[in-house]
Amino acid sequence: MEILAIKQRFGIIGTSHGMERALEIALRVAPTDLSVLITGESGVGKEFFPQIIHANSSRKHNKYIAVNCGAIPEGTIDSELFGHEKGAFTGAVDSRKGYFEEADGGTIFLDEVAELPHSTQVRLLRVLQTGEFIRVGSAKVQKTNVRVVAATNVNLQEAIASGRFRDDLYYRLNTVPIVVPPLRERVGDIYLLFRKFAADIANQYHMPAISLDPSARAVIEQYAWPGNVRQLKNVAEQISAIEEQRIITADIIQRYLPTMQTSPAIAAGEHTSGGATFGDEREILYRILFDMRNDIAELKRMVTELSHGSSVSPMPHSGREIFGLLPNHSSMPHTVTDTESEDVTEMSTSTIPQTKDEMMREAIVSALRRSNGKRKEAAKLLYMSERTLYRRIKEFGIDENDL
Repeated sequence: MEILAIKQRFGIIGTSHGMERALEIALRVAPTDLSVLITGESGVGKEFFPQIIHANSSRKHNKYIAVNCGAIPEGTIDSELFGHEKGAFTGAVDSRKGYFEEADGGTIFLDEVAELPHSTQVRLLRVLQTGEFIRVGSAKVQKTNVRVVAATNVNLQEAIASGRFRDDLYYRLNTVPIVVPPLRERVGDIYLLFRKFAADIANQYHMPAISLDPSARAVIEQYAWPGNVRQLKNVAEQISAIEEQRIITADIIQRYLPTMQTSPAIAAGEHTSGGATFGDEREILYRILFDMRNDIAELKRMVTELSHGSSVSPMPHSGREIFGLLPNHSSMPHTVTDTESEDVTEMSTSTIPQTKDEMMREAIVSALRRSNGKRKEAAKLLYMSERTLYRRIKEFGIDENDL
């Protein structure tokens, strides 16, 4: 009954086991002051859980402050979190309180916590251990009583292994873990969510609500939704605003989905090798790029047969274009020269990425090319934050010569 009341209060739709479990943990940990780490892919709704925890805690009458760590420049994030003294840096014309000082007695939500630079991670660790912090440009130690809830869509174990995140901070934050499931693991909730978003947009703009016929419902329930609930809401709003027809068919809804199509296994989050699930939406990119190597091998075989005069049928459409970033090799030319055969052979052995890092680099380069070098647009195509994209560009040594 308590979970139902929370769902109604915060507008949470769905009855999947993973979501029910996450809500149950949030309610159980809320009365304590333990730190909570919320993990899940981008767009799954992680931001609701710190609000639920705060609203059901003894701190509910004090401040709740949400901070997007990925949106604050590295040079100013210490000042934003811990405050600064007058003259501490150029432009510091007055002393200023930071979020940890403002939220004293309340709750602070650190979204995209994996994006914090190392120096800030050290400061945050001290706050979690002792409740102490120092303003930028000051030598005075101050105390704060803040409950910290953090969230990330990054695999922190991998970030620790690569040296990007401190293991001691991870264990301090991860006192109580909450895992928010991706939408592809909530198949029974997809249709309910779509109807809710369609009804909301209809009420907001005083228009008839759209509805899905059975074929359209099957499409959305089999689609992988790499952008999760955020993407589903965006699609519902687009269709509501653009389509005159209020009964939506499969043909209509497919026009609003990226050209990448998925099998039911991928839509359920299953990796075809070993049954492991994808950790985040970027794993989908890795998997699809890996699968394209098989397409290239098939392409090479067909070219070899054609060069020897064999009859071969065109390679079927693979359906693996990644958010429109990769070309669609839906058919083969009727004639192939020896030079083209050599080109395909070379392509199959040298230009197809062999590791996850190489696959991610290729996806980033493709996104940057498609967006004419505009990093903000490229980040949206890749479903990652701008700061994450900047870091990846630097890690992979991507420059103008690659575009």
